[in-house]
Amino acid sequence: MSPTSPKAFPVSWDQFHRDCRALAWRLAAAGPFEAIICITRGGLVPAAIVARELDLRLIESVCIASYHDYKNQGELKVLKDIAPSIKAIGDGQGKGVLVIDDLTDTGKTAKIVRDMLPIAHFAAVYAKPAGRPLIDTFVTEVSQDTWIYFPWDMGLAYQAPIREGSAG
Repeated sequence: MSPTSPKAFPVSWDQFHRDCRALAWRLAAAGPFEAIICITRGGLVPAAIVARELDLRLIESVCIASYHDYKNQGELKVLKDIAPSIKAIGDGQGKGVLVIDDLTDTGKTAKIVRDMLPIAHFAAVYAKPAGRPLIDTFVTEVSQDTWIYFPWDMGLAYQAPIREGSAG
């Protein structure tokens, strides 16, 4: 799905913060967790908020590039693997580890990390149907053909009314 999709879901900083706290609320019952792994870059902000809410201090990242041009998902590339000390937590399969991302779209990124830590708990703030089966906990589901505009990707600009973009 590209940013030219007629289905736009703009998310303000306030809304994103509320949604991240709602995610933390749901995750509180799913723990306990010893560490958080954020999938960068999108998982950085929600991981910080969830870590605060769940009082977790051990935070790691796994760096996977998928959107190379902000329009289309390209070949996935692991830029930075998970630290061995985090992989060793629990049973080495991810027990007690929470993996956070902002969105699961196709599920391809989550699958790469799931292969690294098969029994970790996976959470995303937003989920689309294709990626949803790979996520254990999420807050909001949007249709596959919706483009989510995250607050760090936006500036203040005119937003056309929904009706202007429809053919009817």
